[in-house]
Amino acid sequence: MCGRYELHANPAAIALAFGLAAPPSLEPRYNIAPMQLVPVVRVNAHGERELVHVRWGLVPRWAKDPSIGARMINARGETVADKPAFRTAYRRHRVLLPASGFYEWMARAGGKQPMHIAMKDGAPFAFAGLSERWLPPEGEPLDTCTILTTGANALLAPVHDRMPVIVAPGDYARWLDPAEADPADLIGPYPPGAMRCEPVSTRVNAVRHDDPTLIEPIPIADAPAPTAATPPAEPAPAHKAPKQSALF
Repeated sequence: MCGRYELHANPAAIALAFGLAAPPSLEPRYNIAPMQLVPVVRVNAHGERELVHVRWGLVPRWAKDPSIGARMINARGETVADKPAFRTAYRRHRVLLPASGFYEWMARAGGKQPMHIAMKDGAPFAFAGLSERWLPPEGEPLDTCTILTTGANALLAPVHDRMPVIVAPGDYARWLDPAEADPADLIGPYPPGAMRCEPVSTRVNAVRHDDPTLIEPIPIADAPAPTAATPPAEPAPAHKAPKQSALF
């Protein structure tokens, strides 16, 4: 699964990596959690890539209650094309979620140990995502997203049996192209040789902690030894984003 991640890359680097016209207005975030607003890259009505903010936790258009989004933070890549909650978004509203790294929790004899996973070269990368717009009976529309998951690669398998789907830079255009009805071949584990996985402080367990020390590796001797797990539950604080254009 993917239940916590971070994005601290320079906005200029993000613009370059994702083909944006200008650097986006983003502050470093080291502990991004479900139900917060998160940046996604999409193709707009003019065929241009843009970065907007949506809430993490997809709410299908047919949902009666938007609280369902809390259970829709991830979508299994193996079944996303068929599940009613995701199949329309998969065909029409695929997005990329920029990231610098993500966290998984390893079950060890001394307790759950958070692990930080990133690219070896430190470059920003992209989760495969889906977006959807929910229209309430009254009030403003709600734009939401989910992150696809797949089986873990060899690096992550000792930590967790699932990992987020990471789209290679050369495949961004295909993933974002609505004319590509079923890019199923892009859904799979990312090559482990390009990634690193290191233990970090348990301070990341609490969403209120959000600073660069969360991604600093700790000596393995300081980490509690293996028995995969999920991060401790804690309400995620609201995260405000700048005003933006309509999602679809």
